[in-house]
Amino acid sequence: MLNSKTSSGNTSITIALAGNANVGKSVIFNQLTGGNQIIGNWPGKTVEIQEGYIEKNGTKIRVVDLPGIYSLSTYSEEEIVTREFIINEKPDVVIVVVDASALYRNLFFLLQILEIGARTVVALNQYDMLERDGFEIDVDKLEEYLGVPVIKTIATKNIGLKELFERALNEVKKPYTPKFPKYGKEVEERIKMLENALKNYNLPAPTRFIAIKLLEHDTEFEKLIKDKSILELRDKLASELEEIHGEPIKTIIIQERYALASRITSDVLKKKKKKVIDFSSRIDDILLNPVTGFLFLMLILLFMFFVVFKFGSFLSDYIGSLFDLLKKPFMNLSLPEKLKLFLWDGIIDGIVAAFGIVLPYIAPFYLLLSLLEDSGYLARIAFLTDAFMHKLGIHGKAFIPLIESFGCNVPAIMGTRVLERRRDRIIVSILATLVPCSARSVVVFGLVAAFLGPIYAVLIYALDFVFIFVVGLLLNRYIKGTPTGLIMEMPRYRKPVLYVILKQTWIRLKEFFTFATPIIVISNAIMEILILLNLLPYLEMLVKPFAYILGLPPLATLTLVFGALRKELTLIMLATFYKTTNFASILTPKQIFVYGFVTMIYIPCVATIAMLKREFGAKTATLITLFEFVLSMLLGGLLNIALRLI
Repeated sequence: MLNSKTSSGNTSITIALAGNANVGKSVIFNQLTGGNQIIGNWPGKTVEIQEGYIEKNGTKIRVVDLPGIYSLSTYSEEEIVTREFIINEKPDVVIVVVDASALYRNLFFLLQILEIGARTVVALNQYDMLERDGFEIDVDKLEEYLGVPVIKTIATKNIGLKELFERALNEVKKPYTPKFPKYGKEVEERIKMLENALKNYNLPAPTRFIAIKLLEHDTEFEKLIKDKSILELRDKLASELEEIHGEPIKTIIIQERYALASRITSDVLKKKKKKVIDFSSRIDDILLNPVTGFLFLMLILLFMFFVVFKFGSFLSDYIGSLFDLLKKPFMNLSLPEKLKLFLWDGIIDGIVAAFGIVLPYIAPFYLLLSLLEDSGYLARIAFLTDAFMHKLGIHGKAFIPLIESFGCNVPAIMGTRVLERRRDRIIVSILATLVPCSARSVVVFGLVAAFLGPIYAVLIYALDFVFIFVVGLLLNRYIKGTPTGLIMEMPRYRKPVLYVILKQTWIRLKEFFTFATPIIVISNAIMEILILLNLLPYLEMLVKPFAYILGLPPLATLTLVFGALRKELTLIMLATFYKTTNFASILTPKQIFVYGFVTMIYIPCVATIAMLKREFGAKTATLITLFEFVLSMLLGGLLNIALRLI
């Protein structure tokens, strides 16, 4: 018997993966689904959930990867999404992925899943880390405590996953009676009294779970209770517990869970052998040190940028040369001239541009980023930069999307989903759009560094970073809300697994390709139509006031409009309009510097604006775009005046 849904006569079941962050949940998801995934947002939320589908013996199996969280409260959108999914979607089985080397902390979350009464299977993952520490877990005893199956796994090596999957499917076939965690006598008595009061209610979750949530004063569940006498009873029972324990009721419930987690851990965790030297802690002594840690971070970042731009420059030139070879035979085709120009410059060039950004610059950047992530170092960066990021009103996790934006702003904005609050996500997204992405760097290197020298390119980067810092301070001051503390599991260092790194890189790249490429191609085609219809002189007239502010020739200013499509297009159009690549012959050194600076900070590209709209809505995306346009004109104008005075 399958406790499952049917669709068109076929049996289907849903398996949800839940757990803390950095426990290997996504690795298990990827191993189970084999890359057949769909990414989408939970209705009404910006939190992303991944779904994968597999089929086994005629049964369609939907695997859902829920966000990594630490509790089922309502402190973050991720927690709300996970809770709503388990309660409303009622998955056939929830696989809770637990870091075996941090059993005590992970049990806190697992106990909350058991409180919901969901059919649960536990993956005791990263078991090799536990053994390396000289410990083992009595799995039979742990199963007895929890009342659910427990399987040892090492996801990165695909060990135990087949058994985990089979066990989850077998559990679905069995009748299921939830075994709820039992807490202290006083707490249990009052939970029972609330349960009795709720027994006539038609509730979406077990009465025991609702009773606990009412005791915690969870406002979402209070809305379900129309009978004021029940809430009055809750208040009375909560007050009694507070009087007995001398703590607020929320603290009492948390302490009960931790006390139970502690009792279970101390009973099932066994010393196996002498602990080996903890290299992870030794390395952290260096990498989390305020001096050596930041020095290492700077070296890592410099190494990344050197590799990306050295390799990117080589590959970009190679791709450009390859398509230049194809252009001549294409233009010799017996088609109308304007149609050929539209197809090549409007369509093919747009496709080439997408590949020309992704393959040389973004792919190697993401490869290195995934390497840092899989090794465990990315979490250290978040920890190390937390104090500095708080000056901008955000916390250390924001550093990760900001680093991503050096590759491209589009996935960086998607990456802000690691942050819990909308305020933080908006601040980081605005800052991310000001970070010099690979396309902006192409302009600065190809124009400023090439014609003024590398020191002036570095100066523009320095000005941009100061600008980002000042904007961050202002946003922190004027956007309502206060920064939250950083709560983040610090994973152990581990040997990166090539398959996992390639998988993570591909998932990030796939999102960019599917979202950004059509926008780039369509925008390119529209601009080519304007050129073919000879409408550019009218555009040139429109940009004259801005040309005056920036001290640039109108035709050069017009190329900044093309930069809204892709930043590196400004350089290409500059060469196209003036029929030369010797930009020193058409712009003075001061104009080159102003041009490079404005290109660095003015409005995001159209793909980035579209991503801002998707994440925050049209109004916020428009405000951010206008904000950056006005600021760039203001600062570009001031820079122009300052340089004229020198």
